[in-house]
Parts: sequence; C-alpha cells; structure tokens
Amino acid sequence: MRKKNVVLENVPVTAYAAEGKALARVDGKVVFIEGGVVPGDVVDVRLGKNKKDWAEGKAIKIRSLSPQRVDPFCQHFGLCGGCKWQMLPYELQLQYKQQQVTDHLQRIGHLALPEMPPILGAAKTRHYRNKLEFTFSNKAYLTNEEIAEAGEQWPKRNALGFHIPRLFDKVLDIRTCHLQEEPANLIKNTIRSWAEAHQLPFYDIRQQEGWLRNLVLRICTTGEVMVNLVIHHELKAEREALLNHLLATVPGITTLLYTINPKKNDSIFDLEPKVFFGKGYVEEKLEDFTFKIGPKSFFQTNTYQGEALYRVTRDFAGLTGKETVYDLYCGTGSIGIFVSRQAGKVIGIELIPEAIADAKENAAANNVENAAFFAGDVIDICDDAFFAEHGAPDVIITDPPRAGMHEKLTAKLLEVAAPRVVYVSCNPATQARDLALLAEKYTVEKVQAVDMFPHTHHIENVVLLQRKY
Repeated sequence: MRKKNVVLENVPVTAYAAEGKALARVDGKVVFIEGGVVPGDVVDVRLGKNKKDWAEGKAIKIRSLSPQRVDPFCQHFGLCGGCKWQMLPYELQLQYKQQQVTDHLQRIGHLALPEMPPILGAAKTRHYRNKLEFTFSNKAYLTNEEIAEAGEQWPKRNALGFHIPRLFDKVLDIRTCHLQEEPANLIKNTIRSWAEAHQLPFYDIRQQEGWLRNLVLRICTTGEVMVNLVIHHELKAEREALLNHLLATVPGITTLLYTINPKKNDSIFDLEPKVFFGKGYVEEKLEDFTFKIGPKSFFQTNTYQGEALYRVTRDFAGLTGKETVYDLYCGTGSIGIFVSRQAGKVIGIELIPEAIADAKENAAANNVENAAFFAGDVIDICDDAFFAEHGAPDVIITDPPRAGMHEKLTAKLLEVAAPRVVYVSCNPATQARDLALLAEKYTVEKVQAVDMFPHTHHIENVVLLQRKY
C-alpha cells in the first residue's frame, strides 16, 4: 500500500479528524481524506501521501452516500473554499467540533479535563459574517462543463468572488453568497455589472495589471454598511462614476471608501483608505457596548457568536469588581472593555499600535475609565517595573492568533503565575500545546467550545486555568 499512485477502493469513512479532513482505516493504516466526504460514505481515494502508519488522499468517487447527508444550500458548494460542511446537518457539525476540542486537549495536551458542557451552537447559521472580502480577476475559474460547452474557443471571463483553494490566480465568480446579510450580494453584483458594462479592467494577478482588485464589505448588526473598493491605481473619472452609481443604486450604504493598492500583494494594512461618502467607519455593538470599526480594524467576524464567546470569557474570569485583569493580544480592546464593569482595572497589551489607538478610542466612547492599553510585545512590556506601576494580574485573558502563544510568553505566564488564566483560542491544537506547557503550574478547571463559523470545521474554545497551590 506504500506504492505511489495508489487508489484505494470502497473505503468506508468513519469519522472526522483535524482541519475538517475525513477519517478512515484501511488494513490498520489511518487514512485522512479530503474532498467533501461524510462519515458513512463509501469512497475511492487517490493517495497523495503514503507513509508507513498513515496516508492522505482525496476522494475521487463516492460509491455510496451516507444517510447523514443533507442537500447543500449554496450553488457554489464543492468549488468555493468556504462552507465545506453544508452537506452535514448542523447538529452533527456541532458534535464533530466538540469531539475535535476533546481530542486535541487530550491527545496533544495530555490534559485531565473536567466534564465539558455542550458546545454553544449558533442560532444564526447563515448570513452570520459581518465582514467579507471578494477578489476581482480577469481569469474566472471555469468548470470542465463550461470549458466543454465553449468548444475550441477558450472562454475568458471576469470574476468577482473567492479564490479557488490552491489556485492563486483563479477566482470563482459568486453571484449569491449566504455568509452575509443583504445588501452584500446587491453591492457585489451592482459593481460587477457596471464594471463589465463600462469595460473596466479586472485585475490580472499574474501580469500585475488591471484596475479593480478587491471589495471589502462590513455589514453590522446596527444596520451600518461599509464598502471599501480596492483599486490598483487612480482613474478619477471612472472611480467617481462607479462609486456614484453604487450609491444611487444600493440604499443603506453608510460609509463608502476606496483604497489604492499598487503593490504585488492584497494587504491594505500599510495603505490609507480614502473616504468617498459617510463618516469613514461603522459602529457595531456587543451587549450595550459600542465599537468603532474602521476599514483596517480587527473585530470578531461573527458578532452574534462573538458576544456569546465574550460572555463565556467574562464568566470564566470570575470577577468580583476588585481584580486587575490583563488582556493579552487585546486587539481593539473588545474583550477588555466587555469585562471592564466587573473588573477593578483592565490592562490591555497588543503588538499593533493602530489597534491600541482603536482600543483607547473604544474605551473612551463607552465611558470605560478603568482600562489602559499599551502597544508592544508582552515579553518586553511585562517586567517588574510595569507590574509595580500597574499591579500584578489577578486574572490574565489571552486570545492569541491561530499559531498560539510564543514559548517565551508561556514561560512569562508561568513566571507571573496569576491565580486565573482564561485562554481563548481559535485553534484548539495550538491551545492544547500551550496548555501542556502551562500544566506545570495550572489545572484545567473549565472548558467551553463555541461555534463561530457554522458549515466550516473551524472552532473557538475557551479554557479556564486555575493556579495550583
């Protein structure tokens, strides 16, 4: 079975593993399977990696369908890189996510776990994202059927949509996306139609030429709508005509910006968006807190479940009104502000200075006077002098990126030895790795998984650590 170009036939899929891959066992070997298969399917698998004890492959034929399957609701399912679990009932998605959290904490972290409550599922499983980014391309991804229909003349089409996974220069044209509330689709389709009618060039990422590059939409639960059109260079007449047409056609846009990006990459964090209409930002609410979100601000992508996640975090912190809370990776201050009324003092630390500026502005807007925010690396900032000035932490809240915490930071947490640590994670695997290091001084008291992204394999998890005495 370790030969190259092996195809395994009639493989029963039994479970899900990490990163949304399906799992099977063939002659004692674990096989990880990509390709949108479901436990209960029987499939043929072409192996890509074939090691002694495990293999990876892609399902190339489904012999029989699992009775657990449901019909996907999106016409782009199977091509688009998002919402890969649409064929699974939502209740089963939650079961697999809960199991994923347990498996990671036990197998990677080797942790003794308390009894875990059920995962917090989302009441809203569609139209739940407040932010989406679409890409313009003059090379639309075409299916084999579309190519065959065109015959000898190779069809070239523009696209405004999402990148096809692992094809950096191909974009799937998306007419209807179910991830965001209207007027998201109306905005996207209005811009596409105007651009094609007026022959405005869509970007060619290989040749690094063209005009229209990206479209970033923010639609808040407050009803405010932000549109940021990213273009390669300035064409004032064309830009003004397009943006004025958009405002005239789509009601409800509260802020309209454009960003000129002549770089080779799509990042706009080192660029300056320019306001064409409106105040230049939107406002979102978590409970009765209001947060200003600019075109470059980070904010929880799912407002509804973000609020649930923050409530779990606040509950786990066990605040009585006297504690000094350190909020690490604080971003724009949302968690620290959310817990501020129950804390004595909040100290937020974040590497990105622009985020700290937003955090200070958000604190002032919400009349939060017991929070202070500092830009820099936690390792450099949190020395004896800093603790002497601001107080040692009673509770530390840490919400790192997917890569988890740096080893130096886990060492710093062990050195500081705060009585309680609340670890919020978007990647239970790296969370488990970090918790194993912290187990020297901490025990896991509570665990709560939260589903932020229905129809995907992504999962957030909150863990309360209690210092050993």
